[in-house]
Amino acid sequence: MRDDEVKTTNGQAEPEREFRVSFEFFPPKNEAMERSLWEAIKKLEALDPAFVSVTYGAGGSTRERTHSTVTRILKETGLTPAAHLTCVGAERGEVDDVVRAYDKAGVRNIVALRGDPPEGVGSAYAPHPGGYENAADLVGGIRKIADFDISVAAYPEKHPESPDWETDLAMLAAKVDAGADRAITQFFFDNSAYFRYLDRVRARGIDVPVVPGIVPIVNFKRVAGFAGKCGASIPPELAARFEGLDDDPETHALVAAAVAAEQVAELRDQGIDQFHFYTLNRAELVYAICRLLGLGTKTEKAAA
Repeated sequence: MRDDEVKTTNGQAEPEREFRVSFEFFPPKNEAMERSLWEAIKKLEALDPAFVSVTYGAGGSTRERTHSTVTRILKETGLTPAAHLTCVGAERGEVDDVVRAYDKAGVRNIVALRGDPPEGVGSAYAPHPGGYENAADLVGGIRKIADFDISVAAYPEKHPESPDWETDLAMLAAKVDAGADRAITQFFFDNSAYFRYLDRVRARGIDVPVVPGIVPIVNFKRVAGFAGKCGASIPPELAARFEGLDDDPETHALVAAAVAAEQVAELRDQGIDQFHFYTLNRAELVYAICRLLGLGTKTEKAAA
């Protein structure tokens, strides 16, 4: 059997399913970051992603920049933009106005999140007075306004604030019951944690796609800091692969590409064919990983 074939249950070979990717960006804070962001968007556009999402700062702090970036992607590229939206720091009416503005602009995809408190991760969360209570409540509110494609968050190693798995899974179920189309996971490095989580999700009766979130390790110390805040474990053997590379960016990038490609390849071997990359607004490493895994550009697909 060729490497590009898989066997079906009746023993016949069929072509391997092409995997699909989506990319996450954050809105720029200045002109230099704006140039860097658009260079990344243009480079990754060639890979024909299912959609690209743009984050929303704590307390809605990047609301205008998120909206500006999303609408520019819609107008100036062939990409499908997805706008992040949170419950934090705004009354229902304010959030609803943002949703209606996206609807009016022609944006059809939203990533609905509870969001972190303005004080940051680890601070106690409390719903805004008169605001949406949580992500499930937000999904329901969005559904009442227009027919958006809605993604929500999922946590393979449990949300840091969830006291137990039942609470965590109940919240995901509530988001799906409210109308979410898919879940995108927090990034993880231990694939077995993802598959254990997927088993829990399916056993709970949740049947939407659970798309793995993948973060290329552009900077190990930075990513380790993110992981510590969101409860994502870093296997010791993974940390060991980056030891001594702080002052060797070229080797660091090669190792990072290999690590992410290995992770995605293993997930694909187990039947996963959708992946969401947290790009950190850096295109080179994500692009290299996707090409290493055999993802062609739009031009190559059209010529095939």
